[in-house]
Amino acid sequence: MKRIVHAILGAAALAMVAAPANAQRKREGYEFLEAVKDRDGGKVNELLAQPGNVLVNSRDITSGETALHIAAQRRDAVWIKFLLGKGANPNLETRDGESPLEVAVQIGSLEAVEALLDGGASANVTNAAGETPLISAVHRRDVEMIRLLVDKGADPLRTDSSGRTARDYAELLGGRSQVLAALDAAIAEKGKAAPVYGPK
Repeated sequence: MKRIVHAILGAAALAMVAAPANAQRKREGYEFLEAVKDRDGGKVNELLAQPGNVLVNSRDITSGETALHIAAQRRDAVWIKFLLGKGANPNLETRDGESPLEVAVQIGSLEAVEALLDGGASANVTNAAGETPLISAVHRRDVEMIRLLVDKGADPLRTDSSGRTARDYAELLGGRSQVLAALDAAIAEKGKAAPVYGPK
């Protein structure tokens, strides 16, 4: 019986020690994200200087956003490169399934997109609707973004949840669309054959 009581007391003591540690990590994560929002490089460096911490990948508890999402939203390629250099994971998604790359594509920031892709972001990551960044760029009719994404490895034949590819959406814009022409040119440069529809 004494062993059971000691085991229960020991577990309770560990839980009491762990609770403040978890609260401390949450508070530091909040401070880190606030410092990134405020562009406070000194505070960010101070928080990241502690050995073995993983604050660089802290998430907002309500949205799931990371520091890279914050930097991407403000089109800040300098901060994106800085955070990637500190070990930030460019493929973490929000609670809504959006990666920092998807955010940067949706706002049309070529510099942020290039920084993320050069830092290891997946060019073919999908959002909650199964759309790739390339499909988002086609929806935006952003010819430069389309070229950049295909050049950096985006797959123009990857389908979304509805079964359509970036090229399918470009075709829906019309046969004389600059988007379709840019996409086909980018595909040809990368050596991927454009799909052929109908009998062969």
